[in-house]
Amino acid sequence: TLLKLISRVTWPTSGRVRVAGHVVSLIELGAGFHPELTGRENVYLGAGLFGLSRREIDGRFDAIVAFADVERLIDTPMKRYSSGLYARLGFSVAIHSNPDIVLVDEVLSVGDLSFRRRALEALRQLINDGKTVLFISHDMWNVRRLCSQILWMEEGRVRAYGSAGEIAERYMNEVNLEALANQGTALQSHRGGTGEVRYVDVELQSES
Repeated sequence: TLLKLISRVTWPTSGRVRVAGHVVSLIELGAGFHPELTGRENVYLGAGLFGLSRREIDGRFDAIVAFADVERLIDTPMKRYSSGLYARLGFSVAIHSNPDIVLVDEVLSVGDLSFRRRALEALRQLINDGKTVLFISHDMWNVRRLCSQILWMEEGRVRAYGSAGEIAERYMNEVNLEALANQGTALQSHRGGTGEVRYVDVELQSES
């Protein structure tokens, strides 16, 4: 919801969202692609939606395709792409669109390990270039590697805000405590069957 408000996909029912700069959203990778068009045609379509001119796309086309590693399929209709390839090309188009602010929602969970590493490095390079990356994730490993600040939200409210190391530690401590509590409850309540008891044999013995 936060990312949709910032990218103006959704308008707030109250309050204001003020954004300064060119926003590129990675909420739904490849959302502007058309499955009947080829990868090549969709690069021009998607990058055009991000505000690039045809000449700018021409200059970045090879880099976009190489980053996504889809050279062999670039002239194939995208309906034949796997979901991973779809997402990779969508990510590549987005980060090559000269953004000032990048909105990322769990995007590093798509694709193979090699692509996830490239994606993370690309986002880190954007940060090094002075861009802003707003990265939403439950993966504390990637959050700590990418972010300098963490905003912890719960049920639409801010729980904490501060340095990545400090907030990540607080978050993980709470998650671990909840996991231990749930594990204890599960062990107490776990048993097979309906809980009913049926006697199958009774034997009386006398003490001598």
